[in-house]
Amino acid sequence: MSGEAGEACVSVVDDDALVLKALKRLLSAEGFRVRTFGSPQEFLSQPADDAPGCVVVDLAMPGIDGLELQSALAGAGDARPVIFISGHADVASGVGAMKAGAVDFLTKPFQAELLLAAVRVAIERNRVAREARKEHSYVDHRLASLTRREREVLDGVVAGRLNKQIALHLGTAEKTVKVHRAHMMQKMGVGSLADLVRLVDRGGARAARAARN
Repeated sequence: MSGEAGEACVSVVDDDALVLKALKRLLSAEGFRVRTFGSPQEFLSQPADDAPGCVVVDLAMPGIDGLELQSALAGAGDARPVIFISGHADVASGVGAMKAGAVDFLTKPFQAELLLAAVRVAIERNRVAREARKEHSYVDHRLASLTRREREVLDGVVAGRLNKQIALHLGTAEKTVKVHRAHMMQKMGVGSLADLVRLVDRGGARAARAARN
């Protein structure tokens, strides 16, 4: 039982109370925090847990089914990965779920280790996604502190242009570019060109777009 498991939260959504009880016992024994919900509506009405996690959801339920729940999560920007469980080997639904980003599609009855393995994969995927969002948020915050001219200088620096080339492109003096560059580097919290490039790369496409706007 790992400390990392204890930090993670698995939400289980199934209209079968016996299934909920069994899965809670299984997942809790592995050190996961478990939240159970008897319907998709109940699950969607509750705030998401702030810890890394995933959602284990039954495919066929009254009202909103598992695929609709998966779509609702995506539409709400909820990045928690989904693992489907189903009492029927519905190939078409399984393919649709996987195409929509599900981690796995398990047919009941399934081996406990298969579910646990899928949960571990899902939680690790969620951890990575959360870290990426933090990186994006950090870079976006830094970029937002720049003036428009500082962003233009950043764009030129990241593109590999010299100060005099940036000055020519912007129609300003090279010494002015140097001043903007110094301010930009300070606001971005970096001390070298290599650090700046790595920071923008970690921020991904959103950072690159923001630098060009």
